Amino acid sequence: MRKQLCDALVARAGKPDMVFLTGDLGFMALEPLQAAMGERFINAGVAEQNLVSVAAGMSRLGLEVWTYSIAPFLYARPFEQIRNDVCFHGLPVKLIGNGGGYGYGVMGSTHHAIEDYGVLLTLPGMHVIAPVFDEDVGSAVARAGEATGPCYLRLGRGEPPKGFLVPAYAPWRCLVEGEGAVVIAFGPLAGTYIETAKARGASLWAVAELPLDASPPPAALLAAIAQAKFICIAEEHVRQGGLASALMLHLALAGVAPRQISHLYARAHNFGRYGSQGYLRRQAGIDPASLAAALDQG
Repeated sequence: MRKQLCDALVARAGKPDMVFLTGDLGFMALEPLQAAMGERFINAGVAEQNLVSVAAGMSRLGLEVWTYSIAPFLYARPFEQIRNDVCFHGLPVKLIGNGGGYGYGVMGSTHHAIEDYGVLLTLPGMHVIAPVFDEDVGSAVARAGEATGPCYLRLGRGEPPKGFLVPAYAPWRCLVEGEGAVVIAFGPLAGTYIETAKARGASLWAVAELPLDASPPPAALLAAIAQAKFICIAEEHVRQGGLASALMLHLALAGVAPRQISHLYARAHNFGRYGSQGYLRRQAGIDPASLAAALDQG
């Protein structure tokens, strides 16, 4: 999604108060943005803690501040700065983390971002946006730009099947209509499930924004969950603090009681061998075959 990100930010770069800080990343991808922004494009170096504190200071001055790095370098290393400098002051700093989930697969567990949105959503005012498809990035950037508080933009890679017509962006979208189980997936993972959901007669919903207090499930989905015999929640994130726990609490408070539930999640950072994102998804049990097995058993 880096090209789409660059295009969306270039289109926004005419705003004189916009600044962009990168942690020495974006080569062979963000050069058009650098050309468009000139001195407002700042390479802060491999110093993410300083990058976030500088971003907070710029935001406090009234600038529209965007920060960019590989996802774990942007939320894990400078977590204290995000907490103290950005969130405690309610500053609308935009944190762009590239490679959500197992996106940087072969680079190892240090580069995996599978606890990112769960960790960040513990902080006050944080909003998370995870585009499902490449076509979503422009709308996601616009929503992040309009955010009045801190925002984390989790980038991955759109993976719809060939010929799939991507619907207009929304925090919740029904990608496949079906009479069977209800599948709810977060971010780009949802796109990998489209063919499996169709083959199993399941409905498939894609989630692109958290927390649920700000982007609650639509009434149509709540009705489908109440009627379905089986629901499956899937996310490229660890079990704790993810979509599933938030959704189950939301359903409990709404008085909706699913009959049977399955949760597909990122089970580990390290499986003993490194490989592509697809390989690690298979090891974690969140690939389409794992969804098919869950639906067959449900």
